[in-house]
Amino acid sequence: MKYALMTTLEPGDTLDHYRLDATVARSGMSTLYKATDLRDGKSVAIKVPHEEMEADPVLVERFKREQEIGLELDHPGVVKTYEDGPGSRLYMAMEWVEGRLLRAILNEERKLPIDRAVNLTLQICDALDTMHKHGVVHRDLKPENVMVDDTDRIKLIDFGIAKKEDARRLTIVEVTKTLGTPDYISPEQVKGQRGDQRSDIYSLGAMLYEMLAGDPPYTGSNPLAVMNERLLHDPEPVRKRRREVSPEIEEILKRALAREPRNRYQTASEMAWELEHPEMVGVEDTARPTVVGGLKLPAARKLAIYAGLVLAPILIFVLMVLLAKK
Repeated sequence: MKYALMTTLEPGDTLDHYRLDATVARSGMSTLYKATDLRDGKSVAIKVPHEEMEADPVLVERFKREQEIGLELDHPGVVKTYEDGPGSRLYMAMEWVEGRLLRAILNEERKLPIDRAVNLTLQICDALDTMHKHGVVHRDLKPENVMVDDTDRIKLIDFGIAKKEDARRLTIVEVTKTLGTPDYISPEQVKGQRGDQRSDIYSLGAMLYEMLAGDPPYTGSNPLAVMNERLLHDPEPVRKRRREVSPEIEEILKRALAREPRNRYQTASEMAWELEHPEMVGVEDTARPTVVGGLKLPAARKLAIYAGLVLAPILIFVLMVLLAKK
């Protein structure tokens, strides 16, 4: 179906059976309104793409895919999308969620109580687990896309660059607009790869780190510097910024933020299990790592290494003496 291009909508305008009450947010691709469904008086959120987006078939496809993903997912931690039938223009109707963005909470409080940060993370893990089982990867997890209500229940919002595993890859033009957010994007996404559910786990690890430390794991003078840092260095241990964080939580963060996807949690449920059972998390002794060939080795292997370094010259000397006698 083709949609006629329309001028920008303003609060007070009517869009089919919705009255637009207020502009909530504007992004580079769309505007979000709070609206009233005139059929039953219920508050809803209406997401309307900008005119230039409606003129781009690739971006229209992206918007429709977001709508399909929202209709498919049914989880209390994911914002609901309503089936509404063809309208007078391209838009999406979703449930209206009361609360505050996690970003607003972090801006106000910086560091959250540890129990609260873990609780919010567990809820996000639960929502991600359902998404991933449906073959959906969010790809842009960040505090701006998590709504928190008065009882600390979360909802994931904005699936604008989410992907389905069975969906065809979009063009490079579209990809350049959907790289994710520098503070939370995974290393593989920085390298231009599509990313999978482990990319979401990396982003969630970065969010948990920020909830505990008060800042994201990597900072820099510009987005490129931030992204480059995560390709080259491990983040500063969170316990250096906040001593009351347990070694077990530190280890969970280390696993979630591993640069190589194969070294991370493979599923959100794995990460949730360890957050719920920290006593079962093995903690490596990384206080004074031994560095051999660029690899950090745990203390249990130090003695063998030192012994080898001492014994090797002795063994070589003995062998030379024996050969000389022959």
